[in-house]
Amino acid sequence: MSSTEPVEPPPLYAAREPIFPRRVSGAFRNLKWALLAVMLGIYYITPWIRWDRGPALPDQAVLVDLANRRFFFFMIEIWPHEFYFVAGLLIMAGLGLFLFTSAAGRVWCGYACPQTVWTDLYILVERWVEGDRNARIRLLRQKWNFEKIRKRFTKWTIWLLIGVATGGAWVFYFTDAPTLLRDLFTGDASPIAYTTIAVATLTTFAFGGFAREQICIYACPWPRIQAAMMDEDTLVIAYREWRGEPRGKLKKGEHDPTQGDCIDCMACFNVCPMGIDIRDGQQLECITCGLCIDACNEMMDKIGKPRGLIGYMALKDENLERAGGHPRNIWKHIFRPRTLLYFGLWAAIGIGLVVALFMRSPIDFNVTPNRDPLYVIQGDGSVRNIYTLRLRNKAGDDTTFKVSIVGVDGQPVDGLTVHLEGEDADTVTVPPDETLTQRLYLEAPAGSPLATADRTDLRLWIEDTGSTDRDSSETVFNGTGQR
Repeated sequence: MSSTEPVEPPPLYAAREPIFPRRVSGAFRNLKWALLAVMLGIYYITPWIRWDRGPALPDQAVLVDLANRRFFFFMIEIWPHEFYFVAGLLIMAGLGLFLFTSAAGRVWCGYACPQTVWTDLYILVERWVEGDRNARIRLLRQKWNFEKIRKRFTKWTIWLLIGVATGGAWVFYFTDAPTLLRDLFTGDASPIAYTTIAVATLTTFAFGGFAREQICIYACPWPRIQAAMMDEDTLVIAYREWRGEPRGKLKKGEHDPTQGDCIDCMACFNVCPMGIDIRDGQQLECITCGLCIDACNEMMDKIGKPRGLIGYMALKDENLERAGGHPRNIWKHIFRPRTLLYFGLWAAIGIGLVVALFMRSPIDFNVTPNRDPLYVIQGDGSVRNIYTLRLRNKAGDDTTFKVSIVGVDGQPVDGLTVHLEGEDADTVTVPPDETLTQRLYLEAPAGSPLATADRTDLRLWIEDTGSTDRDSSETVFNGTGQR
């Protein structure tokens, strides 16, 4: 009997080999630069935009006010009980990710993911300080001397400053930005602010400067989920090996009918931020950033070959292109039942949120009958019910609300007295941007139908005395049940 040595399984984690992408220019690289500038601009500038909401409300356009449990977005104010708006936006974000992945692969990862954006920024700094790909490789292999220490110290210092700006911008979304900035420099800010900035700084520094593609490969679950979102119509970056093979060296003007268009220049590999060779086929690490397309097109121009050796294509078009045909129109791949379904769901939720936003009542209240006791018999035989009334003033000024009671049919209720705790009046003033809890008393005269009935349905109306805004809620009046 022969024996074989046990085969060790491959490691679950491979030690990181530093990747030094080469600088490249082209349509996709320009698109990435434009999106990077726009997204970083939005992130860093937004906390400083002002929006006048009145004297009693914050004037920061976008603010997550955790202390008062509210979210402000320009003219929109979301209260805790309206968290369904946030949930709806998160669902829209998920469906949007499904939509883009189904249409064009991991375009989110390649162009808009924060990990990609900040990594691009860090690589830009690295290239500015240490030089392009070859210079950075030489510096890596170089022994530690004054030049290497100077360049590494400069690079890391800039990276840390970017990390501090990133963490600082993040905390500015949770409190008034100018006030917090002053407090941070004077030492008056809360420890939570300093801790948050420190954590965000270190994570940005580590993820963008050192982990980079490791986050995408090992930490992010999306590469493993994307396969379920893609099909044969999904546009992905691919190498047209039927045109490029067999590969070999070729100079401009030369023609070899036995050789493909690929001259094995490694340009596509050298510019890839994930360190993969797209000519090896589809790989989990590919983030669909398109830089290999720019690099290959640039090389095809140099040797006088047509562009498109590497490009976006759908698996459904592969056989057609191999036979020398032309691929289908790109819009036929994008607008198909699957993507239209995702878009329909995404749009429906968005429209629903907008409708719900504009249908919100400007008056927000709830009324809860006390259960213990259900009613109280007064000295004169009248029956009193006690309620807890919560009124929320969303305006920027004091607002006076009037309370009234009618039957569920809208008709007045004879003999029913309405008054608030500590007052005989039926009005209450609520300070701006606050919720007031108030006792509400309803009394029915002795012997009246309300007093002797077991239970009577009523409708409570709240009206803003300074405007025409009003809202209602159903409640009940509990009687003795002894007719």
